[in-house]
Amino acid sequence: MKNFTSVLVLLIFGMTFSCGEDMDDSLQPTEANLIIKLNFDASQPRLDNLGQPAIIPDGNAAQTPTIQKMSANYIEFAPMATTQLGQGEVVFVGEETNAGNATAIDFKQSIFAGDDEVFLSIPLSEVASGSYEWVRVSLAYQEGDIKVLNNGSEITGTLASFVGYNNYITSFDLNGSTITVNDDVLQGFWAFEALGFTSQGQAPAGATTVPNPLFETSPVPQGSCIVTGQFSNAFIITGNETEDVTVTLSFSVNNSFEWIEVNADGKYEPSIGEQVVDMGLRGLIPVASN
Repeated sequence: MKNFTSVLVLLIFGMTFSCGEDMDDSLQPTEANLIIKLNFDASQPRLDNLGQPAIIPDGNAAQTPTIQKMSANYIEFAPMATTQLGQGEVVFVGEETNAGNATAIDFKQSIFAGDDEVFLSIPLSEVASGSYEWVRVSLAYQEGDIKVLNNGSEITGTLASFVGYNNYITSFDLNGSTITVNDDVLQGFWAFEALGFTSQGQAPAGATTVPNPLFETSPVPQGSCIVTGQFSNAFIITGNETEDVTVTLSFSVNNSFEWIEVNADGKYEPSIGEQVVDMGLRGLIPVASN
């Protein structure tokens, strides 16, 4: 009986200790995360490469696409206007490959997000504490709807825009149609689908707008599509956060799809030779909240 009592006491003690451990675990605070969301705003200012208001050049026309999803390849927080590219806090670098014989964004491994959707979530403990005034985002891909005039009728089609510095593409689905490339394509490559028909082309080198208000103090390489935006108030990470912090990257899509007019009617008509010249986003406003 004595042995049985001893065993029973041990079992009860063990169960109590185990339950106590479970309770302690449940009371542990969850780790706070940095959440990055994307937003596409048609009402934001339309900016040029220097971050200044931009008009549509004579002889060109533009329209505001309805962006369905986007991908970025690089995100960096910069503390000051003089912080050089790569010397800030880099929180994301996308997958790259040399399959096309040059370093390129690996499209098949890209991360995508739609309007007001989460693009990235990482523990805040992985982000250095500090005060950040700027954010740099290297855009890679955007997909959305545009209007096209064809044989007198205006139809809606889907445009895939590769705005990254270099992109390795095997194939991809565009609104149910397969586009096969199996090669590297430089910034400005695009593909279009409407009514089951597809086409593709290449915008001129250097024609894609990449707003950078820090052009004089912190330039970025041409063709990199690293868009720069400023927080209205410094984005501060103390290292003691207990709740998630969200940074929304709001991109201007205000007349961001631009072409050279043949028929000056403000409608994109590729069948008569109107050429795409710009698909770059027109500005970035980052907003932090928790």
